[in-house]
Amino acid sequence: MIDLKRRLARLLIEKSYLEGDFTLTSGKKSDYYFDCKHTALHPEGAWLIGKLFLDMIRAKGGVKGVGGMTLGADPLVSSVTVVSHLEGYPLPGFIIRKQSKGHGTNQYLEGLKNFEPGHNVCLLEDVITTGGTLLTAVERVRDQGLNIVGIMGVLDREQGGRENLEKAGFDLQTIFTRKELLETAKS
Repeated sequence: MIDLKRRLARLLIEKSYLEGDFTLTSGKKSDYYFDCKHTALHPEGAWLIGKLFLDMIRAKGGVKGVGGMTLGADPLVSSVTVVSHLEGYPLPGFIIRKQSKGHGTNQYLEGLKNFEPGHNVCLLEDVITTGGTLLTAVERVRDQGLNIVGIMGVLDREQGGRENLEKAGFDLQTIFTRKELLETAKS
């Protein structure tokens, strides 16, 4: 697992780490930015993310599927569903819209036909800053009758997201904290 994390760390630094002046989704300003989509949409990056998340999910036990808020979680959910199938532990996925469809069923979640009310699911996120996006996702998933048993991310920026999720009753598991990512990429 250490080698997988090291490979992912190096890819994240190479493909997803930027320095400059950025405004984050939370509205906070930052002198660095992680755009994980570049890594999650890379063939090796997708496999590494899917494999590392699947290992975390298996350790939880009883999880019936994964989902997350579009757009950041889309490649993460796809990676986990494909890797889970290849490893004989098939987990379906769902995507949460930022706004309801506005036509047809007006739903927020896509992929619900793969689930039954009460199924245990994990939410996935690429980068966690304040946790605000995840808290919105939690509300929408609960409204559909699914039971959230885990919240997982690629990277915790260590800017309050973990604490905000804990206040809401969730334990955040991440592949990396910012500090761990930078240290692992150097090793």
